[in-house]
Amino acid sequence: MTPNRREFLKSAGAAGVAAVAGRPMRVSGGQGQSGSNAEVRMVETPVLDVAVEEHGDQTGFPIILLHGFPYDVRSWDGVAPPLADAGFRVLVPHLRGYGPTRFRDPEVPRMAEQAAIAQDVIDLADALGLDQCALAGFDWGNRAACITSILHPERIRAQVAINGYSVQDTVTPGRPASAAAEARLWYQWYFNTERGRQGLEVNRRDIIRHLWETWSPTWDYTDEAFNRSAPSFDNPDFVDVVIHSYRHRHVNAPGEERFLEVERRLAERPTVDVPAIVLRGLDSGFGRPPADPTGDEGRFPRLVTRRLVAGAGHDLPVQRPDEVVNALLELLA
Repeated sequence: MTPNRREFLKSAGAAGVAAVAGRPMRVSGGQGQSGSNAEVRMVETPVLDVAVEEHGDQTGFPIILLHGFPYDVRSWDGVAPPLADAGFRVLVPHLRGYGPTRFRDPEVPRMAEQAAIAQDVIDLADALGLDQCALAGFDWGNRAACITSILHPERIRAQVAINGYSVQDTVTPGRPASAAAEARLWYQWYFNTERGRQGLEVNRRDIIRHLWETWSPTWDYTDEAFNRSAPSFDNPDFVDVVIHSYRHRHVNAPGEERFLEVERRLAERPTVDVPAIVLRGLDSGFGRPPADPTGDEGRFPRLVTRRLVAGAGHDLPVQRPDEVVNALLELLA
């Protein structure tokens, strides 16, 4: 048992599991929150009440699907049902700052550095009593999955890393990149200003829709699809969480003291030592992924395969859910 798990069980006992069992609710597609009438549970962890959509048999091997910014659990609507049909227990949590997920302490600063997002994954697994699980994620969710696999490899049977390795060095300020690369990150520089904070507060849906379309430029997002996800961004902590994430990664905001040593370790860019498949969308607005697999092979020493996926942009699970399903089934066969 890991120290984190011991500390959680000592402080919470069976209360977290009781909260899971005692607070289910149904969220229907007609309300714009779910495309599949999945059961939603509020899971109590040390920091958060996490809203988790659950699919499949609770006795099946668990798979946790982690969304990114600026997306939500709806990104997995094409992935979760086939995995549930294959006998797996599929858990799709709203990350901190999204949807119904809430911080338990109203006074705690709303921080969202990469180590915190990864700790949320372990806290969720602990609260659900999961000794092992498989992970798939993209954007923030992939970063959380990579870090969870680095810090707790014994807990992760397999990982699907969408768009590859994404652990950041949040200790050393980055150096300027090419004009094209810097231009793609305009939103990050924007969020590091007070104007950007205000813009995200008052124009969040406009900004998010623009990012969706520029990050997956060949995909046609319908108003209906966007409106299913949009309520998730009305979470009262959304703006604070997003702003802290992008300021912390550029060394413009302090992180939580409890994660200082973790962030120093992550700054060394350690490898992900669990069985993994890397999926990269060929139509990503961040640029075409390299054909050379050497970089991914170096970051994932137990890499099973690497696939460049046609017809997929940054949010690959939306456009090619079949590729994610097949990768997980291959890893867990």
